[in-house]
Amino acid sequence: MDNALNEKLDLSALHLGIISVGALLGAVVTLVVCILAVRIITVLLRRVLGKTTLEQRVSKYIVSTVRFVLWAVTVLIVAQQLGIPVTSLVALFSVVSLAVSLAVQNVLANVAGGLVLLVTKPFTVGDYIDTPSGEGTVREMSLTYTFLETMEGQRLAVPNSTLSSGKIINYSTLATRRLQHKITASYDDATADVRRACLTAVGRTANVLADPAPVVYVSSYGESSIEYIVRCWTKTEDYWPAYYQLLEEIRNAFNEAGVEMCYNHLNVHIIEKKEETE
Repeated sequence: MDNALNEKLDLSALHLGIISVGALLGAVVTLVVCILAVRIITVLLRRVLGKTTLEQRVSKYIVSTVRFVLWAVTVLIVAQQLGIPVTSLVALFSVVSLAVSLAVQNVLANVAGGLVLLVTKPFTVGDYIDTPSGEGTVREMSLTYTFLETMEGQRLAVPNSTLSSGKIINYSTLATRRLQHKITASYDDATADVRRACLTAVGRTANVLADPAPVVYVSSYGESSIEYIVRCWTKTEDYWPAYYQLLEEIRNAFNEAGVEMCYNHLNVHIIEKKEETE
């Protein structure tokens, strides 16, 4: 009687189509174990990444990618438990992945560039940067695009693939920034007078730092004027106000000192030659 009862309870002998009830129960158990494993691995990964210096967004993308891979592995394991040919599924996934990659290769390049920017951190939101696509203040960073606000009040969207592979100048990283102007003066004006006028203009300009000290150099000799370079330092946030004020102060100081600010011109000297008399 026991044997008869065991034969009736032998679920593996029953089949639902081509899948036996025993295989189905085994697949359910495997699925439950895989779900628990995915959750445990995800929690442990979050804790490990939380102890690193990675940005929160990068950690989020890593966790999402690992979870996707684990779920794909779960599908393959459960399919094998049910007797479904796994090789066919792997081939199908490979073809679909290839097709998707070719279709969105530019998007994937931007995503990869975004991850590089998030990890290396060449700039952050609020920094003023100069890029191959333009310059402006960083207002938003996504995984595919970085959005800049230009000096003209325009919103510039720069692909992350361009930023990660190009030159980036970050003007906001350091606390101070050098301010430089090139000016011209007449050959008739003494170098000491020009330098004195330039330093007077620098002294009248607000937010110019005393250390490093401002300097004035002779830069080059032109056809009709001498070029000078005026250099001084300001705090990064005071750069643009000091930049434009110094231009005004240089002109005022030149007028007060009687120094001629030259422009491109040509001096023609006519020499009259007297006829020789016999």
